[in-house]
Amino acid sequence: MKKILLIEDNEMNRDMLSRRLERKGFDVLLAEDGAEGLARILSDAPDLVLLDLSLPVLDGFEVLKRVRKDPESKSVPVIVLTAHAMENDRDKSIEMGADDFDTKPIDLPRLLGKMRALLAD
Repeated sequence: MKKILLIEDNEMNRDMLSRRLERKGFDVLLAEDGAEGLARILSDAPDLVLLDLSLPVLDGFEVLKRVRKDPESKSVPVIVLTAHAMENDRDKSIEMGADDFDTKPIDLPRLLGKMRALLAD
């Protein structure tokens, strides 16, 4: 079972997406802010991270920057999720090392396709 870390501060989004992913057979770990998410990436070694950009404590860009600088986490696939579908957010996310980018509200089939492509062995 693939381990997914969902870093999302909105409780409703976190609950809805985690339940949908669990029904699809994923083991879902949760973090409510950027600092907790960064700590969980390093301690729990997820197979993939779903990272919101608008987070308290550390925003998603800062989390992504630190993940990519750390030798132990730099190869973990990261999909940035945001409700702010600004073109510069997508470009900046990819430039900073995100493997993919998706917008909220989540289109689950589209997101699952992106996740499966990154998780393919």
